Amino acid sequence: MKFAFSTLGVPGMPVADVAALAAATGYQGVELRTHPEEPVHLGLTTPERQAVVKEFGQAGVEILTVAGYARVAAAGDDGPVLQELDQLVRLAGDLGAPFVRVFPGGGDQDPSEADAIAARRLGAAAETAASAGVRILLETHDSHRTGADVSRVLGTVGHKHAGALWDVMHPWLGGEDPRTTHAGLSPFLGYLQVKDVASRGDLTPLPLGAGLLPLAECLSLADPDGWVCWEYEKRWYEGAAELPGLLAAGREHLQGLIRGGARTVRPGPKG
Repeated sequence: MKFAFSTLGVPGMPVADVAALAAATGYQGVELRTHPEEPVHLGLTTPERQAVVKEFGQAGVEILTVAGYARVAAAGDDGPVLQELDQLVRLAGDLGAPFVRVFPGGGDQDPSEADAIAARRLGAAAETAASAGVRILLETHDSHRTGADVSRVLGTVGHKHAGALWDVMHPWLGGEDPRTTHAGLSPFLGYLQVKDVASRGDLTPLPLGAGLLPLAECLSLADPDGWVCWEYEKRWYEGAAELPGLLAAGREHLQGLIRGGARTVRPGPKG
């Protein structure tokens, strides 16, 4: 497996420092939080995009994902959402990132209506993604927190450039066990996003292995040749420990779980 971390854990850190941190702590890739308050955002000029690529290339670190905030199941007109998806895909293409992360964001709509909206938008955006060599990954999150929720949408889309990002916390919060989550997501799975928390009532990020999330079981189901990304939500929990000092130990913990884990199951062919 290859390891990445999300810049959500190091909010505002300059690109050069992120690349150097990843290289120094043994991470092969980085998931770039793409937001106006971050160094990487949709408004970057072409020279600025080229500079980002150069920094990571010099460090020998891959840009895994452009982690956007488009909400593909949100109520309202398709136009603004499709425009944002187009911008995210083009940014990922320019940076050489294979993935774009999006959220469901269906709110309290009827699930069938939210599914239909998300599938329609992802189906349209997948064509642009295909031309850019990028996959748009719908994260298990908010209105679609389980594998069953996300697989309903992606099964309708039926395009290989629309896939799934398995954030291990949200299916767990939804009461779905890892094998059930994997069974639903495996035809579509891009990669696994790990984290750890103390309880369902306290989601403050913890060092990997210090909480209750079933990381060993999730890793045993993941693609042994794929990516695992640590999303440490420091941006939302200012009192949490600083991520840089935790990174090396976190990677070692994941490697230990993989070495000591049970039978590894490869995901099925992507849809």
